[in-house]
Amino acid sequence: MADSLLDALRFVTGDHWSVEFSQREDSSQELTGDRLSLFDPSAAVLAYSEGMDSLAVAGLAKSCLGNDVVRVRLGGRTSARNGNGDPDVSIPYWVRVGRSYESSAMSRGFTFATVSGIAAYLTHASMVIIPESGQGSLGPPLVTVGHAHPDYRNHPEFTNRMERFFRALLGAQITYEFPRLWHTKGETLARYVAIADDELWRTTKSCWKDNRWSSVGGSWHHCGVCAACMLRRVSVHAAGLAEDPEIYVCTDMSAATLQSAVHRDFKHLNGAYREYAIAGVLHMHHLAAMADPGVRGIVRRHALSLRPILRTKVDIEERVVALLEKHADEWRDYRSALKPSSFVNQWIRRN
Repeated sequence: MADSLLDALRFVTGDHWSVEFSQREDSSQELTGDRLSLFDPSAAVLAYSEGMDSLAVAGLAKSCLGNDVVRVRLGGRTSARNGNGDPDVSIPYWVRVGRSYESSAMSRGFTFATVSGIAAYLTHASMVIIPESGQGSLGPPLVTVGHAHPDYRNHPEFTNRMERFFRALLGAQITYEFPRLWHTKGETLARYVAIADDELWRTTKSCWKDNRWSSVGGSWHHCGVCAACMLRRVSVHAAGLAEDPEIYVCTDMSAATLQSAVHRDFKHLNGAYREYAIAGVLHMHHLAAMADPGVRGIVRRHALSLRPILRTKVDIEERVVALLEKHADEWRDYRSALKPSSFVNQWIRRN
């Protein structure tokens, strides 16, 4: 068990880990039965967040499986949006490192995968649904940030290691499935809107920044320019939808400068915000550039690593290329909808 645990941790975080267990001082509480009855047995567990993909894929899963899907969230409370009777559980968690709480996004991916897997075990489900669309799953390892460890939090190579961990830990055959792996976020949103009789996608949260750095007039806004916000904007446009620009700090993407693009009451237009904006734009652009035949070798190597994991006879390289080409088309269409003088288009021309 230790080997599979350390393998998963090292792969997703890029760090070297050692894990030690100590004997508890008090006696453990005895539970009746072999499972904790969170809900009735379910067909699947869905790793749920406040994001657009989570909402959309939860809706798509419900259209196929009804209420036989348990949505598992990490956080202190259950969202008010989930008051429609669907099975839902919110799991509070924290990990203390010395005097501080561990805040690494990479280790949070391990926590999310672990809680989702345990929820599947407790509800007799054999499947955990990962709602991430192709850009969010395959994009980060293909387009890395500087010298940072590749982001594998929503990638099949990581969840494959989690499957091995749960086989060793619990003897459970739990699989992590990616139903939207070969689709863009825009395609997933469009599919959800076609079957859903609501506008809940507008209430989803995409931005990485919190209230301290992304608020206007005392209320939280999407920053509008980080990679997650840029993907949201591209996806909404690709789905043929529109949303109020006032939900973003950066309200006018056609403005000639970043300074003139942000809300007039925004107080944190500094170097860090500008760097986030440049990184967000370039992440979209560099991922689109991966569709170019000139970098097909990189894509082929990535596809080869996926082939033994995805348990499918389809041509993985062909699927990855098609996904990248679709993303490139959506990114091109989004940029074309902006003014040629937009700061976004200016940054692209310089790079």
